[in-house]
Parts: sequence; structure tokens; C-alpha cells
Amino acid sequence: MTEATSFPMANGLSEHAAGAGTPPRGGRAWKFGDHVDTDAIIPARHCNTADPRALAAHCMEDADPGFAAAVRPGDVIVGGVNFGCGSSREVAPIAIKAAGVSAVIAASFARIFFRNAINLGLPILECPAAAAAIDAGHIVEVTPATGAIFDRTTGETYQAEPFPDFLMQIIAAGGLLNYAQARLTERR
Repeated sequence: MTEATSFPMANGLSEHAAGAGTPPRGGRAWKFGDHVDTDAIIPARHCNTADPRALAAHCMEDADPGFAAAVRPGDVIVGGVNFGCGSSREVAPIAIKAAGVSAVIAASFARIFFRNAINLGLPILECPAAAAAIDAGHIVEVTPATGAIFDRTTGETYQAEPFPDFLMQIIAAGGLLNYAQARLTERR
């Protein structure tokens, strides 16, 4: 994997991923294959805690032992088909989010992982073309609200199906619990 700088996009955002009032996010791509299951994301032997920092320390450990030590805030995971298959453990997207990953791009997601990621505020984008073309080490920016994916390394742009507004509100709030709490507070 080539060394690259990760960046939560703030200033100097690319016009390729900007839009819909949600700032682009991104960084270095970490590439994984098809059928990455929840045991590869967070091995069962480390699921005896709900502490996000402890989970992050073991994120992707069985798929790439150096991942947790080398991932940087804003980096992006790129997977193949059926990413997040296996058990329904919520700790899988918790581990990914707590490790600092800003989004996951995959050709497809297991249904339960998809819903758990949304409920926990982890942006996921389903785009087979991007998942196939983006290589490890590429610098990638995504805008979840629009589904825009921009590979800054190659200059290629991809389009995932954007989330409906209500799901984007859950992601923007940091997850379903934060969203519900904010809605309840608004009603008071």
C-alpha cells in the first residue's frame, strides 16, 4: 500500500464530491475482498466489550493485522460483494467507525450490516464500479448525501445511490439514538 495523507475534508474540498450541504469526507482507501464477514471486521474473541476504543484496536485484525495501527481518521474502507456478512453483531460497524473510518464503499452489503451501519451513523455507499476500480492507497472522497465518490488518485468519479433524507438525517446525527434524542428534544 502506498503511503498517503488522510484528510477529513475541510478547506480545499473537491467540486467532485461537494453537495447537498454535507461536506465530503475521505482519506486513504483500504481495500478488502468479497464476503468480508463480521468476524473479519471484529473477531469474536474481542467482542466481550462495548467500548468503541477497545473494539477499534482490533478492527479488521484478522483481515489485515496492521490495519488498526495504521488507519487514520477519514480513511475509507473499500470492499467487494456482501461486505459485513455473517453475524448481526453491532460491534462490527462500531469498530469501523471508532477506528476513524469515514465511510465504507462496497459492491454490496449484507442487509443486517447495512442497517446496523445506518443505525450507528457509519456512512456506507454501495457502488460496484467504485469498489472494483479503487485500489488500496488511493485517496478517495465521498459525499454520502449525494452518493458522490471521487478517486483523487485517478480523477475518476463514481455515483452510488444517495440515501433518502430520513436516513441521511440519522447518519448526520451520528446514529439512530442521537437522531431520536434530538427529535425528542425538539418536541419539548
